[in-house]
Amino acid sequence: MIRTRAVRWRKRAVFALPGLWVLAVLAWELLSPRGTQALQLLAATPAIACAGTGRRQCVVLAGGCALAALVPLGTAGHIDTPARLGTCCATVAVAAAAYAVTRRRRRLVRDLERAREIAATAQRVLLRPLPPRLDGMTLAGGHLSVSEGTLVGGDLYEVLATPHGVRVVIGDVRGHGFTAIGTVAAVLGSFREAAHDEPALPGVLRRLERALQRHVGERSWAEGPAKYGGEPERSAGEEFVTILLLEVRPDGVVTALNCGHPWPYRLSGATGRRARAAAVGGDDPLPPLGLFPLPAELPVARLTRLLPGDALVLHTDGAEDARDADGAFFPLARILAEAARAPIVPAAVVERVQSALLRHTGGRLSDDIALLVLRNDRPHAADRAPHSHLARCGRAPG
Repeated sequence: MIRTRAVRWRKRAVFALPGLWVLAVLAWELLSPRGTQALQLLAATPAIACAGTGRRQCVVLAGGCALAALVPLGTAGHIDTPARLGTCCATVAVAAAAYAVTRRRRRLVRDLERAREIAATAQRVLLRPLPPRLDGMTLAGGHLSVSEGTLVGGDLYEVLATPHGVRVVIGDVRGHGFTAIGTVAAVLGSFREAAHDEPALPGVLRRLERALQRHVGERSWAEGPAKYGGEPERSAGEEFVTILLLEVRPDGVVTALNCGHPWPYRLSGATGRRARAAAVGGDDPLPPLGLFPLPAELPVARLTRLLPGDALVLHTDGAEDARDADGAFFPLARILAEAARAPIVPAAVVERVQSALLRHTGGRLSDDIALLVLRNDRPHAADRAPHSHLARCGRAPG
């Protein structure tokens, strides 16, 4: 509220600036010793209006005020007609130029707003909003981009309900901003197909690797032979992606394949149990996707089992690597522990972590940050057993 009020007063002050300039010049002319010429400064009034508000109406009004102020004051003992005439011509010229500038600027602003709207729509299609609920789980996701004006950077995430369980991907492309969006699109597009087609996580990961290789190869051909001719040249570590693939089974068991990505956190906040946040992970992760070929055997890790009310927090390394002005790292584990209150609300956890990150860094992020929270709302297996038994016996619960 205070910030909105300050912005409103600042806009009013900028709008009144040309009038204040005219009054100041007139006061200087009237109060200064005889022979002092200050009215020539009135020619700057339209330019001040153009720089301040950018409104064509304000420029015209400012020019009119400046011309009206050139009318000789009856008490003035010195009237330099040629000087007033020259000032009048200069004011008209400046007003005309400022009017043309503001007209062009407003047209450019409209084009820029239209381009931003189109870009925002395209980016939302690429990193589409998550549904609030999916196959018995409550979801929430958030993204902070280091590149101003972009909704998508080098981070990616997606959650899909498949015949094999709920499958999740979160990753971090080398680089950020618009240069990484092509790679994000290739990886996400491949995951959205492979997650439904492949019966096991290793098959999904190999599909992602092939999609990344095709994308890098096509881009190299587009940038290489088109400019220089011949075979494209690529270094081994030119393009890579950290990837964490998860599968949440109906019984709450979470399995994963990790290629150089941070392991997730588990939030335990069900009623009757002490709220806590703990990192979960398997063995050492594989190298990031694209640095080296995948091995013949891919180790699928069993991370944890989500009980009803538990949540899993996935993040990119920008969250843990964020620093404040003194160089201190962001205390992600502590913030998550404070957010692990029963019942856990995924959207509230994302909002709290993002707010804490912006406070910690002072709004100056050094890397893109993606957060993803999944809460298990499925009933416990023991709670489903009586109903299943009754169903098999052909009886309905009475």
